[in-house]
Amino acid sequence: MDANAFRSALWMLVGAVSFAVMGALTHALGPRCDWLIVALTRAVFMFGSAWLLAVSAGVRLAVFRPPTLWIRSLAGSVSLICNFYAMSVLPVADALTLTTMYPLWIVVFSAFWLRQMPSALEVLGMLGGLFGVVLIQRPHLGGNALAVGVAVGSSLTTAVALVGLHRLRNVDTRAVVAHFAGVASLIAGAWLLVQASNGTAHRLRPDLVTLALLLGVAVSGTLGQFCLTKAYALGVPTRVAVIGLSQVVFAMAFDLWIWGRVLTPMTLLGMAFVLGPTALLTTQARRRLRDVARPHRSPRAPAVPEPVATAASPPSPALPVAASSAAD
Repeated sequence: MDANAFRSALWMLVGAVSFAVMGALTHALGPRCDWLIVALTRAVFMFGSAWLLAVSAGVRLAVFRPPTLWIRSLAGSVSLICNFYAMSVLPVADALTLTTMYPLWIVVFSAFWLRQMPSALEVLGMLGGLFGVVLIQRPHLGGNALAVGVAVGSSLTTAVALVGLHRLRNVDTRAVVAHFAGVASLIAGAWLLVQASNGTAHRLRPDLVTLALLLGVAVSGTLGQFCLTKAYALGVPTRVAVIGLSQVVFAMAFDLWIWGRVLTPMTLLGMAFVLGPTALLTTQARRRLRDVARPHRSPRAPAVPEPVATAASPPSPALPVAASSAAD
C-alpha cells in the first residue's frame, strides 16, 4: 500500500468513526429532543460551513439554475430528514446499515435511466439486500417497522440525490453543498413551524447536556464530511467507499457499549446480507453514475446541456458514491 492509499484509508476510518459518533449522539438525543430539531441543527451548521467556504473562495452560489441542482437538494433534504428520524428511533447500527444501501438503488435507477437491463450479479445483489432488510426488520415489527421503512427511504432518496449530483460536474462542489444545506434547513424549519402552529409539542430539554449533544452532532457530522472529502481526494473511490462501510461496525460497538444491546443472529445475518451486496455493487454503481453523467442523445431530440452555475467556476471533482445521507 502506497502512502496516499494509507492516508486515504486513515481519513476514511476517522470519517467513519465521526459519522458513527453523530449517529450515537442523535440516538442519545431521542428522549431529550425532537429528532426534527436535531436534523435542523445539522442542516444549519452544514449550511453555515459551506457558505463560509464558498464566500471565502469567491465562489458564486447557485439558487435557481441548473434545475438538476434542485433535484439533488430536494432528494438530499428528504434523505437527511429520514436519516435523522431513523437514527433517533432504531439502534444506530441498524439505521446506518439500512441508510448505506443506496448503491443498490443506484443500480436500479440507472438501469431505467439508461434503459439497460441490470446484470445477473446486480439482480442477485438487490435481492440479497432486500432479504437483509426483511431480516433486520423482524425484531422491530413490534413498533419500529415505520423507522425501518423510513431508513430504507433515506437510502432510496440518497441514490436519487447522487444521480443528480453526478450530473452537476460543472457546478462548484461548495455551491452544491450550500444549496442542499439551505434547502434542507428551510424544509426542516418549515416542518417545525407547521407542527408548532398545530399545537404539536416538541420534546426539548433545554439543559447543558442537550445543547452539548446537539453541538456534538453538528461538529461530528462536519468532521466526518471533511474526512470523507480528504479520503476521496487521495484514494481510489471504490476502495474508500468499502472502507466507509466500517461506520456500521463502529456504530455496533456503540450499541453494545453504551446501550447494552444484544445482537441476535438474525440481525447479524441481515446486516451481512445488506452490507455484502452494497460493498460488492459499489464499483458497478459508480460506473453507472458515470454513464448517467455523460450527455446522451434521445432518439427524438438532441440533448441540450444544462447551464452551469458560473462559467468562472472550476469543474468539480468526481463526487463519491459513498457520500451517504449521514454525510449529507
